[in-house]
Amino acid sequence: MLLPAVLVAVGVLAYFTFRTTFQIERLRQQSVLEATLGLANEKADRLDKQIVEQDNVVVAVSDPAKLEGLNERWLPTARRETPSVRAIVVLDGNRTVLAFASRASGAWSDEEAFRRLLVERMLRDMNLQEPVEELRHLHKEYGGEGYLVSYWQRTFEGRRYLVVAWHDIGRIVKETLPTLYSEATFLGTASSQSRVNVVDEEGRIIFGPPLRSGEFTVGVRFPTTLYNWRLQVSPTASEDLSTRVQSRRTLELVMLVLSSLVIVAGVATILLAAEKERRISALKSEFVANVSHELKTPLALVRMFAEMLQSGRVPSDEKRQEYLEIIVRESERLSNLIENVLDFAKVERGRGAYEFAEGDVGEVVARAVNVYRYRAEREGVELHVDVARAMPLARIDESAIQLAVINLVDNALKYGATSGGKSEQNAISVRAAVEDGAVTVRVIDHGPGVPPEDRHRIFERFERGSGGAEARPQVRGSGIGLALVKNIAESHGGRAWVEPSKPRGACFVFTIPLRPSAVRQAVATGRDEQAQ
Repeated sequence: MLLPAVLVAVGVLAYFTFRTTFQIERLRQQSVLEATLGLANEKADRLDKQIVEQDNVVVAVSDPAKLEGLNERWLPTARRETPSVRAIVVLDGNRTVLAFASRASGAWSDEEAFRRLLVERMLRDMNLQEPVEELRHLHKEYGGEGYLVSYWQRTFEGRRYLVVAWHDIGRIVKETLPTLYSEATFLGTASSQSRVNVVDEEGRIIFGPPLRSGEFTVGVRFPTTLYNWRLQVSPTASEDLSTRVQSRRTLELVMLVLSSLVIVAGVATILLAAEKERRISALKSEFVANVSHELKTPLALVRMFAEMLQSGRVPSDEKRQEYLEIIVRESERLSNLIENVLDFAKVERGRGAYEFAEGDVGEVVARAVNVYRYRAEREGVELHVDVARAMPLARIDESAIQLAVINLVDNALKYGATSGGKSEQNAISVRAAVEDGAVTVRVIDHGPGVPPEDRHRIFERFERGSGGAEARPQVRGSGIGLALVKNIAESHGGRAWVEPSKPRGACFVFTIPLRPSAVRQAVATGRDEQAQ
């Protein structure tokens, strides 16, 4: 139940983390957009404010009581105080032009055209309703040309007047906009500049560079003056910001997925480790039962025959000798079993210390095989030993190597031999030779062999091969012999494995590496023997 619960918890955590990540990202984008929008509004208001300030100057100089001196009052300061105003027109309630002042030099050819346009078309588009004295603006195209006019209704001595200021849009684009927006900064810092342009109703650029439309580019209309145009603002690093947002989002998503995978993998590892420990615990219980049985049988035999000898009820000296041999044999069997258990316990505790010294592996193998000579003869099994002559010395622990060979021979006698007469199929061969820079020891039997799926598993502790258990179900083992062989071989720098033997049976192998000088000596000895 733990794994599904953890998976559900990881899923819930991933969902909320993922949602929170996108919410935070949206908040970040929203904050950037709000800041950019605020900047755009501020810039649009700045232009409106400048035009309105010029309009207030026009209101001051366009006093209906002093219309005769309009040119003299306005023109001397027009360039400084009203740089974008091209002309001022004052009309009465009957739409009659009472005064006209212009900044044009020389012949003013457009004067009559503008007056006609103003009277015939512009006045119809102006909002001349109440209240009076309110500044209003008209921004519109006439005849394919854009116009911006400011107008007020004023009352003097009971009569209503209309003051109109004609702003030069071309001058605004060429002079005013560059002055206001060429040094634009984003969020008030010179290090993070913004880009600004102005476009008309159809999206054509009036001023500024082209801007790539994106999630950080905002556009606002001018509030009261050039209201048909739109001011667009984009952070200089908008593309970089978009890339960073996408990269951050991808990184957070990848980290979330990796974290989830690590959690799931950790839980799976814990479950697998728990299952492995449970299986090892079961194998240990079986091991204890097997060892108890292995100890009980020889102890029972030793006690029974010792009691028979003690009682004096032995009919002959031959029987007495036979009983003594049984006691000795079972004692040796008991000693070997106890040695295996003790050695395995040292390996389990990590205290499998070996006493290495220069030794002849061939002699150690021969001594180990001789331990089982009598048992092999009693069970009708031929035990062959083939040790290469003049084997080089190797750095070994002789008792450990002898224990490894004894375990392999004991394993072969248990599972690889059958009771009955002597034959080639009822023989065990032990061979030792130098191969590929190492001493190789092989124990070959002609039993049922080891299935391919068991060849690696049987070297693990407490494991028994299925082939041997099925062929000899009456044989019980501790499951630690081959594990000891593997540990001894690896402690000497070699390895242990099993391979099939033809036509049937198994060949258990372990190797012990030789020093380079010993290898050269073995090669030289082999050449001398071939020459002789």
